[in-house]
Amino acid sequence: MGYASVWKILPIVLSRAVWVVPTLLGLIVITFVLSRVIPADPVALAAGEAATVEQVEALRVKLGYDRPILAQFGTYLGNVFVGDLGRSLFTDREIVEDLADRLPATIELTLVSMFIAIALGIPLGILSAVKRNSLMDHLVRILSVGGLAVASFWLAIMLQLLFSMRLGWLPLSGRYSGFAPESATGLLLLDALLDLDFDSLSIALQHITLPALTLAIPSMATIVRFTRAGVLEVLNSGFVMYERAMGFPESTILFKYVFRNALTSTVTQIGLVFGLLLAGAVVIEAVFNWPGIGLYAYNSILQSDYNAIMGFTLWAGGIFIFVNLIVDIVHSLIDPRGTA
Repeated sequence: MGYASVWKILPIVLSRAVWVVPTLLGLIVITFVLSRVIPADPVALAAGEAATVEQVEALRVKLGYDRPILAQFGTYLGNVFVGDLGRSLFTDREIVEDLADRLPATIELTLVSMFIAIALGIPLGILSAVKRNSLMDHLVRILSVGGLAVASFWLAIMLQLLFSMRLGWLPLSGRYSGFAPESATGLLLLDALLDLDFDSLSIALQHITLPALTLAIPSMATIVRFTRAGVLEVLNSGFVMYERAMGFPESTILFKYVFRNALTSTVTQIGLVFGLLLAGAVVIEAVFNWPGIGLYAYNSILQSDYNAIMGFTLWAGGIFIFVNLIVDIVHSLIDPRGTA
């Protein structure tokens, strides 16, 4: 990358970085307020049904829930800026440790889902645009609309009933059968490939197939729609008509000119899709009992674990902001006109 490209990207990075702190602060405020208006009492839940009133109140004082809301928020905000998200009421561990332990499982599921969505979505979108108004185009459009309309939890249950309960081809839930091998990176698929452990690779692939496919289908439908729209827009542009009039082969026009210009909006959408995958992972991990951050967030919501809920929200928000920054940089490299 030359110095000219760096100077074009730098303003984008700086302008986005300026908004990182206000965005995260707004996220903290909203999450904190919402967590405090929930009618359930997290202290009573953490103390247990057998706890006396005195024990509950003692635990409330110990955790700081007896203090005014503004004082609680000020303490929490100060802790967040030094990297302390507090302790979970139910695991009794630092939330940062809980999230770090479960992060690799979610990252692996999200990356595999992204790969499936991109590998299928972009080719199908291009094919649908090139074969516009054909049978293939209509089938792809029906698929994309259906993928966006179907509820993820319903699709997950249907896939479990078909491939696990009826056919017995794939595991019903979990990340691994039995005890998973020690993992250097936390990503079972990557470690199995590096160690050439094909038995572990096969087991891990069988377990991740259904949740990754369920998570990928709505994202794939989104990518198909944006890719198709982008290719059609470029195909109808003036410079493509000029190249056709000049006698350029259709394959040259498509591969050399159309695809690069058409995929600009798709690249932007992929960044948003990553955020959708993070949000969708909460439901999918709960259905498939996938031991990631989504399942941790789901259990935290059921148990009214305020600190854990806010910790997950901050993590997801930070990842989403970072991914969108990367997307803006990639977008500026693909289409330099955006930086003008």
